[in-house]
Amino acid sequence: MGKMMTEQDFQQAVLSQLQRIEDDVDNLKQDVSGLKKDVDGLKQDVDALKQELTLTNVRVDTYQKASGQVVNLAFGLIVTATATIIASTILR
Repeated sequence: MGKMMTEQDFQQAVLSQLQRIEDDVDNLKQDVSGLKKDVDGLKQDVDALKQELTLTNVRVDTYQKASGQVVNLAFGLIVTATATIIASTILR
């Protein structure tokens, strides 16, 4: 038949289990701490990307406005040149 566990053996088994649980909790704390550092690093990366995106959007907006002005200037020059050619042809 099975051997009866003494009170001292029982206490030793409980203490052993508690020690394993404590070790597991310590490992989990370290894992959570590492994950927190990773999340903080990712947050900083995302914040930096947001700033870069904002700057890029400003640059794109400026480029689009400048391109529109160049196109308007080009059409203005074409119209002026055409009007000058027509006027000089008519006035001859």
